Amino acid sequence: MLFNSLDFAIFLPIVFILYWFVINQNVKLQNLLIVVASYVFYGWWDWRFLSLILFSTLVDYTVGMKLKDETRSSRRTILLWISICVNLGFLGVFKYYNFFLDNFVTAFRFFGSEFNMSSLNIILPVGISFYTFQTLSYTIDVYKKKLEPTKDFVAFAAFVSFFPQLVAGPIERATNLLPQFYKKRTFNYNKAVDGLKQILWGMFKKVVIADNSAQIANEIFNNSGDYSGSTLFIGALFFAFQIYGDFSGYSDIAIGTSRLFGFDLMKNFAFPYFSRDIAEFWRRWHISLSTWFRDYLYIPLGGSKGGTWKKVRNTFIIFVVSGFWHGANWTFVVWGVLNAIYFLPLLLAKKNRQNIEVVAEGKLLPGLNDVFKMLTTFGLTLIAWVFFRARDIGHAFDYLAEMFSSSFFMSVNFEGQENLMNMTYVLIFFIVIEWLGRDQEHAIARLGQNLKRPIRWAIYYGILLLMFYMRGAQQEFIYFQF
Repeated sequence: MLFNSLDFAIFLPIVFILYWFVINQNVKLQNLLIVVASYVFYGWWDWRFLSLILFSTLVDYTVGMKLKDETRSSRRTILLWISICVNLGFLGVFKYYNFFLDNFVTAFRFFGSEFNMSSLNIILPVGISFYTFQTLSYTIDVYKKKLEPTKDFVAFAAFVSFFPQLVAGPIERATNLLPQFYKKRTFNYNKAVDGLKQILWGMFKKVVIADNSAQIANEIFNNSGDYSGSTLFIGALFFAFQIYGDFSGYSDIAIGTSRLFGFDLMKNFAFPYFSRDIAEFWRRWHISLSTWFRDYLYIPLGGSKGGTWKKVRNTFIIFVVSGFWHGANWTFVVWGVLNAIYFLPLLLAKKNRQNIEVVAEGKLLPGLNDVFKMLTTFGLTLIAWVFFRARDIGHAFDYLAEMFSSSFFMSVNFEGQENLMNMTYVLIFFIVIEWLGRDQEHAIARLGQNLKRPIRWAIYYGILLLMFYMRGAQQEFIYFQF
């Protein structure tokens, strides 16, 4: 079920009314409703994959209960590995089996041997990378004794399958989200209003910024051999706004929807395109995944402690794994390696924590130094996004070679160009609003707060009207494929 669909527009009010006006006095019934609603939400795509979520839930719930009573270190380790193998096993079969098989066969052919194996004709379950990592966080934290295992199976099932963030995050930690299912929730008007505002802005990002940018980016990337470097630059630029509007828009809708039901999810995007270096970018982009890898992979490997070699090794591991998490394609691995190369000089020079505060905090406009740093960081990110979007590595290198050729100075010309000028104006409006709200939880959290109520409502309705006027052709959320 898509957030930007009529199905969801009907589904959400029904669940909301049942949750707050029918069973609002019973936490257990509210949790049960969330489980049922979440399974309906997910099963809307393909009900057969509900068995994967249910099996993963049963395994990790059982492992957690066993870990509670088990004191022997060897047995506890075995239980942990059962959870890891089951969850990553599902991920490996559905997401990576054919990738490894194809590369295995190619390697044999390179050395002159024929090796035939059958690939699997399977559909990738929506959001499997997200809920797999979420439930793994529970088992690992219970194993490390950072969290008491729950006896409440319904609450645990609700944590694993919570529909607002089930298929594209944020990837919640059990230590943050699971305890919220134990507590009685009371309706908070201010929290609900803020949630609605965040949903509105998330929808704007998706249907106006992402979907319109996708039409331009898809046309240029899919026919890149026909276009000049200047046009290819436009394609890369609009893909950058497509993926940001798409993914951060989903996160905004997920967080806002959760607030309607009394839950607080972690912030997943913090205006990353205003970053002044790559380290800051990765503290602001897909925060739930970056911190997951930091806490469950990077730090256990030794983090930034130890000698130079260990720092280099750990940095490359974390970025390569992050790239591979996104998809079974070498383009994602190269994307990860490229970001590691960007990040490494900052780490080795101990400058990776120098831009912690909000850029130009308390000021209306940034200084020239900040502008230069932001443009440089965005430019490096743009190059990396070409690998993320390209069909294969060859396509990415051809794209970049032409983009940086003398044809970069030719006029922009591509099929469907008539939408470019309108989108340019919309992007300027979008960037201004994001800039003004860069120190808030979301861009319009305090938009017009000092203005009278009719003017504030006029602003919100203006955004709504712009959504209908500039609505792009519906596109599936990019991160559903991950």
